[in-house]
Amino acid sequence: MQKSAERPNALIRLSYRTSKIQNSRNRSIVPLSGLGHRSEQVDQSMKSKRILIADRDTAVRLKLSQILNDLGHQVRTTSSAETVLNWLSQEDADLVIAEAVGEGRLAIVEEIHKARPQVPIILTSDQTTLAMAVKSVGAGAAELLPKPVQSHRLLAAIDRAFACAHDAEAAKAQARAIRDERLPIVGSAESMQRVYRTFAGLVKPNLPVLIWGESGVGKTVSARALHDFGPRPEAPFIRLPLGAASDETLTHELLGDERSPGKLAQAAGGALFLDGIDDLSLSAQGRLLQLLEGAGAQPSGCLASGGVRLIASSQQDLRLAIAAGDFRPDLYFRLAAAAVRLPPLRERLEDVPALTRALLLRASRDGLPNKMIDAAALRRLQQHDWPGNVRELDNLVRRLCALHTGGLITAQAVELEMSTASDEAEEAPDTSLSELVQKRLSSYLANQPLSDVPPGLYDAVIHMVERPLLQVVLSATRGNQLQAAEILGINRNTLRRKTQDLGLDKWGGGRSDTSVVANDMANETRAAAFSF
Repeated sequence: MQKSAERPNALIRLSYRTSKIQNSRNRSIVPLSGLGHRSEQVDQSMKSKRILIADRDTAVRLKLSQILNDLGHQVRTTSSAETVLNWLSQEDADLVIAEAVGEGRLAIVEEIHKARPQVPIILTSDQTTLAMAVKSVGAGAAELLPKPVQSHRLLAAIDRAFACAHDAEAAKAQARAIRDERLPIVGSAESMQRVYRTFAGLVKPNLPVLIWGESGVGKTVSARALHDFGPRPEAPFIRLPLGAASDETLTHELLGDERSPGKLAQAAGGALFLDGIDDLSLSAQGRLLQLLEGAGAQPSGCLASGGVRLIASSQQDLRLAIAAGDFRPDLYFRLAAAAVRLPPLRERLEDVPALTRALLLRASRDGLPNKMIDAAALRRLQQHDWPGNVRELDNLVRRLCALHTGGLITAQAVELEMSTASDEAEEAPDTSLSELVQKRLSSYLANQPLSDVPPGLYDAVIHMVERPLLQVVLSATRGNQLQAAEILGINRNTLRRKTQDLGLDKWGGGRSDTSVVANDMANETRAAAFSF
């Protein structure tokens, strides 16, 4: 039987909250009005504790000492975590509050934790990221509070630290070294801090997880992060988009045939991401459950040994779908030992600036022009409610990088691009592409005599449609021509030839080859003769 010390619920007490309120030195502890009355409400277990504090900022140390002394605690402060380690070799303590600065400071924290594993450690840091959360847990921290620290958050963290004995072995089991600092998830809003806290507790356990939220909130990215931050990041991560999959499709996709292995076999030792389980019919839900249970019952089945971690996604709270009779409760409990809701972007607008900067960097890595963005532009982005969530923001950022000249994205550029997108959406919200093209062409031919229409209309229309089509698909697949060809339904060699003829590189951008450019200019000239 598993020891209680290994329970993941005893470990993760990570509380992140970003505050823009700062003291007169723009540092640290944010006072809370009425704090002096707090001592009357403190439990007896909170009194007369020995607390050691390490922070480089003198004002921070003084403020922390004042708060904790007023609560009846015995406090010693220092600017160095190494000093705290020395103190602990000579005397006992009930709590350590230390500032986390870089890898070295976390190493010292880990030493403190090894020396006195029974002493809870609360870290404060300028970083509020998933990577920092996992690293902090790995170093042995019970809490991670972002700077500037709010007094009530600190006191709540101290309450939790004293109320729950810290578990050294379980803490180590929840984290691993982070090999890639390019974080998949960005945000420090309170709603995202809850996600980090939950994910940190789910990294190690091989439990099936359901990630749900609106379209575009980042369910696939989060599922991948849960796998990559886990103990087997090198193992396969296999995504199975379910959509409106039938019973037969599910059987073939999961189990495969003699010629090719199914998704279950491909995911052996890693994770299988069932994307969009809420799109399945009740019949398909039953078949999926049957297949999963069957794979787990087989002696050689990869689920039988726990070799495949199941991660599922949904755009809705499936508990409501169960109540409405639209989803099978047995499948829900098979796939949702833990359920995590990803908040929509409108619920964390304070994260828009950090998200935008991160997306600009990712766009640059994907071959788009490197851009910066000014404060006014970020404020304009925060005024939008983002019905398409992070995906909508990502698309807007990529359009801004591709279409707007200059190295700085301004509020005017953002306003122009958002207005253009809004106009396009309002123009034909329920109109198909075919109907839109027909409408434009009919209007074009009706507004002038046919004798004035220049020759080459067919080639001009094909060029106008084909080039952006290939650009968009290649950009969406990050230049993966095999995947792009599959989406387009054409042969890979055909796609390669078309990209060469149109002067497109693998990302859908232009090439500078002389012959290609000349050919492309000829096509553009032909298309320019028509003003649709």
